[in-house]
Amino acid sequence: MIIKRKEFLQIGSLATASMMLPKFLKAFERPALVPPGNKVVVVLQLSGGNDGLNTVIPVRNDIYYKSRPRLGITKEQALLLTDEVGLHPALTGLKDLYNDGSLGILNSVGYPNPDRSHFRSMDIWHSASNSNEYVYSGWVGRYLDAQCAGCDKPTQALEIDDVLSLAMKGEHVKGLAMKDPRRLFTSSNEKYFKEVAASHAVNNDEKPVDYLYKTMAETVSSADYIYKQSRIHPSSTDYPRSDIGNSLKTIASLIFSDINTKVYYLSLGSFDTHVAQEGQQKRLFTEMNEAITAFVKDLKSNNRFQDVMLMTFSEFGRRVSQNASGGTDHGTANNMFLVSGGLQQKGVLNALPDLADLQEGDLKYKVDFKNVYATILNKWLQADDKKILGSQYDYLNFI
Repeated sequence: MIIKRKEFLQIGSLATASMMLPKFLKAFERPALVPPGNKVVVVLQLSGGNDGLNTVIPVRNDIYYKSRPRLGITKEQALLLTDEVGLHPALTGLKDLYNDGSLGILNSVGYPNPDRSHFRSMDIWHSASNSNEYVYSGWVGRYLDAQCAGCDKPTQALEIDDVLSLAMKGEHVKGLAMKDPRRLFTSSNEKYFKEVAASHAVNNDEKPVDYLYKTMAETVSSADYIYKQSRIHPSSTDYPRSDIGNSLKTIASLIFSDINTKVYYLSLGSFDTHVAQEGQQKRLFTEMNEAITAFVKDLKSNNRFQDVMLMTFSEFGRRVSQNASGGTDHGTANNMFLVSGGLQQKGVLNALPDLADLQEGDLKYKVDFKNVYATILNKWLQADDKKILGSQYDYLNFI
């Protein structure tokens, strides 16, 4: 069989949209209804290395202010949670979540022998590997491997982006990346792709080509299913017209539908604030705050807030001391936000970082991020976390 180069490239570009297996295709004919109480995880990646010390602020710590004479956020500016802890002034919505008992803050989250490279540290977080290991599958992807072996539901994990993150890639099953259900539907249903898919005959001697055709066929089916689900209960809540606002609105519409998705993934950035940090972090936090506020309002009005867990993370924090350019350089441990109506522990969940006990000017981690993953996998998604993560990690008590 001969395949033209243009045809191959077009099919290949569409294939990147979906990597689910062909046996899943029949699932779209009669999608099973999602039972009440279906638990959902929304992972928000703060790309670039967010400065955690100016996010959750130690407002009574003299070392913090001495280390940041220009960047330090004063107690008067911060949104006070306690006498010792404040939030960045732009995070008013998260302050409200703290007040109503639906925000958890984990401090000093990281991993042993931290890496300050964006790419390497992000790979470690995505793969849930140790810093001396190279693992080429992601923790959500391995969740798909475990949950979707023989599964007839191909949309268990969706990333709201044009490119699929390592976190979403399993060894056998991968998530689906799409920026917008309508755009994916329109692209995958072009006449050309349908004609090519219909005219292809399987040839076992042409496995790479067959794979591309099969992937194209499943993408067409997936796109149609996701688009229809997104239209069942479109959100009526006003969201900010930002990328993160649009993404969370899409996620909300899918949560309210009958789709079987358990994990949604999106990112915001860049938080790589070596220069002029104050303005950049404020702008990004304003976008995040407005979008999360609208998302939570939407979930509450549709009685789904108890079933959704939003988790934020960044590949690393920043150094304790400011630099000479009005910013901060790559650091290590950081904080994470947990947002849900189903939290069992709320508020500031552990001690603030010890600024008097640093490792070469960086924060020491106290909580391994894999403990957070294990807790969510086991307690929220009812999955075999040991199999997925490769080791047994202690569970935390926020759920």
